[in-house]
Amino acid sequence: MEDIIEEIGIDEANRLYVKPSTATFPYIYREAMEVHWDGEGHFLYGAPPRKWSFVDWFNQIVLAAHEQGCKLLLVPSTSWVTH
Repeated sequence: MEDIIEEIGIDEANRLYVKPSTATFPYIYREAMEVHWDGEGHFLYGAPPRKWSFVDWFNQIVLAAHEQGCKLLLVPSTSWVTH
């Protein structure tokens, strides 16, 4: 399965988040990769960066989604947001 990344941003808690267009990941925690699903906001997120950069977290989130059977695609229409 493939899904387009609708939005990438940094939230108020200084965490990188990735919002897919249609896919949901309520069980992403089972991958034990420190990636979580916000069902209310409909996005994946990692912890605030400590040792890892935002790029590292982006790669981790995409990899965790892949482990769940979904390839997340970065496209020209992907929005970049900071709060």
